[in-house]
This record gives sequence, C-alpha cells and structure tokens, in this order.
Amino acid sequence: MSVDNPCLSCGACCASFRVSFYWAEADAESGGVVPLEFTEKLNPWRSVMIGTNQPQPRCHALCGDIGGYTTCSIYEQRPTPCREFEAGSEGCLKARAKHGLSLDLSDWRAA
Repeated sequence: MSVDNPCLSCGACCASFRVSFYWAEADAESGGVVPLEFTEKLNPWRSVMIGTNQPQPRCHALCGDIGGYTTCSIYEQRPTPCREFEAGSEGCLKARAKHGLSLDLSDWRAA
C-alpha cells in the first residue's frame, strides 16, 4: 500500500527542529507570504516559526498529532526551510526516530 503524501501521517519534522528563515519571507511589503502572526523575531536578519525555538519544538502551524493525521495550517504560505525539507531525507528520518516512528518508508517511496 502506498501513501500519496507521507507527511499527512507524520508531522515529526514540525516538532523536531527550529524553523528559521530570512525575515522578509514574513514581510508582505517585501513580497513575503509567511503569515506574520505565525512568526517571531530571532535576530535582526532572521525570524522563526512560533513554537520552534523551544527545547521541545512544535510549530504553531502544525495541526494534529505526531504520527497520526497531521497538516500545516499555512502550507501554501510556509517558509523556505519547510518547502525545502524532503520526506525521507536524513533530517526526516532523524525527526521520525526522535518521535518513535518507523524508519521504514518503503510503503510510500515505492509509489
């Protein structure tokens, strides 16, 4: 059985890493699309997704339970690090392991 989008039954990356990005991605006047209310300033050049700059990160935009049905409430407006993160990558497997999820991704990789 294959899964069209494995991220919809995972969400581990959204609760494992700090998501930092150039501040202008959340500045509408600069062409940014990330909703400002989901971000906080990290330093003069970087912003982070709220909830990810914590010892136990969990992005404020994540909906659902890790390992169950999950979704991103701002998926079409997510920042660059989220757009570049790949399911099945080393970071993905690290996040899945952190949350006790299976590292066997053959179900959806074969699709």
